[in-house]
Amino acid sequence: MLDEDSKATKVRCAMVEIEVAGTTVTVHVRGTHRYLALREYVSFDLANVTAVVPAEVDLRPPWLRTPGTFFPGVIAAGIFRGKGRKEFWDTMFQGDGLRIELSGTDFTRVVVDVADADAVRARLTRSAAA
Repeated sequence: MLDEDSKATKVRCAMVEIEVAGTTVTVHVRGTHRYLALREYVSFDLANVTAVVPAEVDLRPPWLRTPGTFFPGVIAAGIFRGKGRKEFWDTMFQGDGLRIELSGTDFTRVVVDVADADAVRARLTRSAAA
């Protein structure tokens, strides 16, 4: 799944595809989740990543959805704002989520469901450290 020799690495995930190309991370939203999130992708620089950790199951997005979809305990997809935060979410709250904390960029947090959280977290951590 991960090819250490390639310059751009893509990791297939549950609802998103995470691509690391050079110093840019792009989260591509897949399938019908594009309509629910009202967004095709989110990009940020590796230098802006402050933490990559598993998303807590009880973690909830800020209260203002701009734009997106939210059904409590079922799905959060789209952009959410609150108290100086701008976050992108695409999760179904089933414990497969990854929380990426950011600083110095448009978004302050990205929370997405992934098929293999450990592989994605390791790849982003290795890439950010390089």
